[in-house]
Amino acid sequence: MGAIAYYIFYGINWFLSLLPLRILYLFSDLVYFVLYYIVSYRRKVVSTNLKNSFPEKTDEERKTIEKKFYSHLADLIVEILKMTHMSKKEQIKRYTYTNLEVIDKLREEKRDIIAVLGHYNNWEWPTLLPYYLKYKTIIIFKPLQNKYFNGFFNDQRSKYGIVLTPTSLIIREIIKYKINKINTFSVFISDQIPAKGDIKYWTTFLNQDTAVFTGAGKIAAKYDMAVVFFHIQKVKRGHYNLDIELLHEHTAGLSEEAITETHVRRLEEIIREKPEFWIWSHRRWKHEKPGENA
Repeated sequence: MGAIAYYIFYGINWFLSLLPLRILYLFSDLVYFVLYYIVSYRRKVVSTNLKNSFPEKTDEERKTIEKKFYSHLADLIVEILKMTHMSKKEQIKRYTYTNLEVIDKLREEKRDIIAVLGHYNNWEWPTLLPYYLKYKTIIIFKPLQNKYFNGFFNDQRSKYGIVLTPTSLIIREIIKYKINKINTFSVFISDQIPAKGDIKYWTTFLNQDTAVFTGAGKIAAKYDMAVVFFHIQKVKRGHYNLDIELLHEHTAGLSEEAITETHVRRLEEIIREKPEFWIWSHRRWKHEKPGENA
């Protein structure tokens, strides 16, 4: 059944993604209407997440954020599908980068770098990272259960030289390049949910007790890697800018918790500024923090 669903999806997507984005955004408006008003896709999850995250806002304010989020989600769906037939020239036009001099300096110093970001705005389009950074670029990902869809998305992400590595193999990958004296730029999506048995650290994030991964901080501190944050901003529909913010130039001597808190707090600030661009349909708080005596 997984193979059948994939090939149906692939055929439809192959033809749809031939259309220009200005046409696909008309389709996006329809997707928004269906998601929000017809199927009510995870409306209760989104409403609860917003209420718990922004108790200081009125119901009307949260409802406005909710509708804007679903509109953005619909755009994100067609933008990700468009990657199948999105040329390098079009991506350069639609996805810009600022503050690259931070990376230039670290590269001259032959430093390894860790980048962190969240599921905020369009995190799938920067497939040209190796072109801009001039680093061996590794993206850490969680494989999908469906091997066909997993292969499809990995092909889209790696078409311009990005190395995709499962979370469990990232240290081995970094060491392999160190042995060969190749500096690495490793990208971690920091707002994913740890499995219950893997939770090692809790913090307060968006007004709630939140389990977070500390792997990026742990690896950075172990190898004294610089840490940067990817602040992805939506300039206008179909156009984004990725601003590179230096969080830690050196991490030797810092705890993994301290490094984690730095990038968690930055993501929280960005979400509070424009909350509609974060993925609120994610069941981010499905795990409950144990009591003090647990």
